[in-house]
Amino acid sequence: MTTLFLSDLHLDESRPDALRAFEALMAGEARAAEAVYLLGDLFEAYLGDDDDAELPARVASATAAVRAAGVPVFFQRGNRDFLVGPDFAARAGWTLLPDPAVVLLGGEPTLLLHGDLLCLEDSAYQALRRQLRDPAWQAGFLAQPLPARRAFAARARAASAAAQAGRDESIGDASPAEVRRLMDLYGVRRMIHGHTHRPALHRVPLARGMGLRVVLGDWYEQASVLRVDGDGLRLEHAA
Repeated sequence: MTTLFLSDLHLDESRPDALRAFEALMAGEARAAEAVYLLGDLFEAYLGDDDDAELPARVASATAAVRAAGVPVFFQRGNRDFLVGPDFAARAGWTLLPDPAVVLLGGEPTLLLHGDLLCLEDSAYQALRRQLRDPAWQAGFLAQPLPARRAFAARARAASAAAQAGRDESIGDASPAEVRRLMDLYGVRRMIHGHTHRPALHRVPLARGMGLRVVLGDWYEQASVLRVDGDGLRLEHAA
């Protein structure tokens, strides 16, 4: 059986085709999988478990049906959906994973993470990440009414787009030294992550030999899916 890994779908009302493609994958191949792993940034913006918009409800319905078919669905928070809480996870049929997390995949310990923790060259983002992950900040944000949260998210997306314009792309990539450090720290020879939108398979020299880093692609144009089974790893397009 095949285990599916997805990341960086950035689902949003403005991209209905991506949402339909995700629903089709969940209604088809995912229901016959060994497991499904969603490694963050499933949403373009996530405003809290009390969000009554159609999009999160459709996502929850799609993955809950996978779980009802007997397939476990695991979710790791990303930098766009770090506010996903236990209430939504229960509705969606998800098991929440810490970031990073080690899982056994075909008998091989594998380190899973969204990937933003690897981007140490982006010091401005790392400072922002620390602020947004602070429980006091999150409590204050979630206490605001939904219209205020939606307005904040729109401003944040605009600011992020402006910051990306003309920026050296290497700043947002994974630090090779941090990749090696974490893989050695957790004693693994395989890592899977997203976030950078640079799908590839990388050989990693480690203290215990050569390792493998798998980078998932995004769903803006690629509809990237990693399939893992007894025949190995295949980083492919969903359609």
